[in-house]
Parts: sequence; C-alpha cells; structure tokens
Amino acid sequence: MNQIRQLQQETHNSITNPTITTCVMLSGTTWMQEIVPLILSQGDPVVVDTVPSWDRVPWLHTNRARHLNLDQRPSPRVFITHFQYNMMSTGFLKVQPRVIYVMRNPRDVFTSYFHFSRMASFLVSPGTQTEFLNIFLDGKVIFGSWFDHVKGWLSATEQHIMYISYEEMILDLEASVTRMAQFLDTPLDSEMIRKITDRCVLKNMKKNKMSNYSLMPSTMMDQNVSDFLRKGIAGDWKNHLTAAEAEYFDEFYRKQMKDVKYTFFWDSFCVFYHVLGQSQPIVKVLFLTAS
Repeated sequence: MNQIRQLQQETHNSITNPTITTCVMLSGTTWMQEIVPLILSQGDPVVVDTVPSWDRVPWLHTNRARHLNLDQRPSPRVFITHFQYNMMSTGFLKVQPRVIYVMRNPRDVFTSYFHFSRMASFLVSPGTQTEFLNIFLDGKVIFGSWFDHVKGWLSATEQHIMYISYEEMILDLEASVTRMAQFLDTPLDSEMIRKITDRCVLKNMKKNKMSNYSLMPSTMMDQNVSDFLRKGIAGDWKNHLTAAEAEYFDEFYRKQMKDVKYTFFWDSFCVFYHVLGQSQPIVKVLFLTAS
C-alpha cells in the first residue's frame, strides 16, 4: 500500500490541473472508461475502438501507471482509481482536481463483486454467497469497506466533486452524459450526446474488444465462469440474495449509514431493472487533467 501511495504521489506531482472520476469496484468503472473519453472527444470513437480501457483511462493505483508516461499525455488526461478518499496522496489534495464520483447500490455491488471474484484469478475465491456477504460487509475486500469508501468521498467537501450514481446513469444515460459534459466544460450537441449514449449501452460495449476484456488471458479472467460485462442492470441483487441475507444486509446498511445526510438514488428510486444505458423499464475514480 505504501508503494501505491508513493506512485500516486509521484503521478499527482507530475500532472497538473487534473479532473478525477473514482468509484468503488464494480460500480461502473468500465462504463466510465468508455463514457468520459467519448465526451472529451465529442463523440469520436477512435480512442475507444483502438486503445484498451486500462490504457486509455489507466488506474493510478497500479504499477503499470509508471510506464505509461502519464505526464506526457496530451491534455485533457484521464485516469481512474478505486482508492478511498483517505488513501489519496498529498499531491492529489494539493492539486484539487475535478472529481466524478460514481456510487452504486451496495447490494448490487456485492452481487457483481461475488461473480467477478469467481472469474478473476487474481482475487481470493469468494467461497459461498453467504460467506462472501460477511467478507464484503466487514470490508475485507480490495480497497476496503464500501461504507467507508462512500462516506469518505462524501465528506470531501473541499474538493470539486460531481456525485452521480450507477442507477441514475441506467435510468437516463443521455441526461447523465449531458451532466458530465457540463461538469467537464465540454460542449456537446444533441447528436453527439445521442452517439455517445448509443456507444455506451451494454450490448455495444460487449462488442468492443477494447472494453469487454476479451484481450485478457483466460488465466486471469475466465469469462466462461462469468462474463466481465455481465448484466449491467440495477436491482439484480433481488435475484440472488435470500430473504434472510437481504434482511441482514439492510440492517447492516441502516446502522452504517444512519448519520449520512446524503440522499442516495437507490433509496428513493422505485426499484426496477433497467438494462445498462437503455430506457425500457423491466421492473426488476476517473482522473482527467487539463493543461
């Protein structure tokens, strides 16, 4: 962890005026790695068609970032991290970049995390769903507790942050793209927004080998076990959690979040499933720098 923080310190010190999008794992990372570059290119798909998502929007918390000459990239530069706010370097705090923070219903995060842990060889086997539920709620996963992650970034009031949820994006992707473009000071006309939205629906992202992780060897990610881009819906946890598990999760959630004043979309939203980026109801940390 100290090496990762040193890496972030070096990166933040060498890159000026950044803008950031960050999120808990399994909360829309790959989606944002598709959306934000398309916004910045005003809908030009070249970068998302030719550069793998992990290089087009690199993770600052991996050693690979050392070898990508991030400070030499043309502005605007885009990066991502899953770090909690209190894990961010002093360089980040000094630069005070723009931040897009993506949140997702933790029940769905848990469900996606469980399936991802089954197919990713670099993660510890999740065991049974009930076993992994306890691991997840106790925060014994990469980057720690979902609750600490969300509460920490919500407390970062001194930063220039746009908060958005996975569920908002699913409900109205066009409106979400418009809002992000405004936050990034990137003008988009209605046709650009339509093109970006179409490129970022699940069925089209699944066709993009630069985004669907089919370039990854099966020894790292076995998509015969579970697709990397699995369902892209809100509310899938209802298909997986037992009544007892859901009740236990809800009680844990209430205790952890009782003092949080923020109104989460999934708590006020009439729950129904939406296919990622598509509007039909079926009842069911990026960093960007500008010179």
